[in-house]
Amino acid sequence: MAAEKLTPDIAALAAAIQTELLFGQVLIRRCAAGFELRHAADRQSDPAGLRLLSGQEIRPLAQWTSSGAYRPLKTAPDLPSGWRIIAADVCALAASLQRLYPGAVADWFAARGPQPPITSYRQFTARQSGIYRITTRLDDAVAGAMIRACCHPDFCLKRRLWTVGGLAAENSSEKSLIPCLEPCAILLEFARKIARLQQQQPPPDKEISAADAGECDFDASNNPRRRRFSLEMQAATVKPQPD
Repeated sequence: MAAEKLTPDIAALAAAIQTELLFGQVLIRRCAAGFELRHAADRQSDPAGLRLLSGQEIRPLAQWTSSGAYRPLKTAPDLPSGWRIIAADVCALAASLQRLYPGAVADWFAARGPQPPITSYRQFTARQSGIYRITTRLDDAVAGAMIRACCHPDFCLKRRLWTVGGLAAENSSEKSLIPCLEPCAILLEFARKIARLQQQQPPPDKEISAADAGECDFDASNNPRRRRFSLEMQAATVKPQPD
């Protein structure tokens, strides 16, 4: 496809790929047929041992983990491996990435601009209403611990560019090239749960086994993000001992 027909974000993506580029968990390589995409864990794998996906098979791949659990967050670091995709041109490459990481190429391009469209935690929560209005009540320390927990590399590969008081933005070496320009719906719901837990009479937790504790089931006390939040709060309250 002629370069003049490319949108600016797709053209920039093409220019960024010299030989290969790691985008989230997807390794993109130039090849004779155009571009090859595969999971980063399969970098050294023989192509013959990887399942060749058609365009229609890409989106379903991103919906589920290798164990069959639903993936509510497409930038979670649990994309299944064992596949490869051949994209004939840059537009086909962009379409494949859109199925794997919806909106990521456009956000990546926007973040490269002189004034990225970033929305801070305070700006984001200030425009919430109803049950989510409570998220404005978290002070900076608790909000920072909540964000570090929810956006931890164990749970999301996006590099967070938005902030709250006292919390620095992340860079690509900490996460990936995919930027996060504003809090997501998962973080908003997590913030609501943390805000309720900070009240005097929080709602009761559910009794649930560790195996059944879903990624976004924040009513479960053993939810992975809630456990991480407890660790972040403990670390924030530890004071250095005098010499």
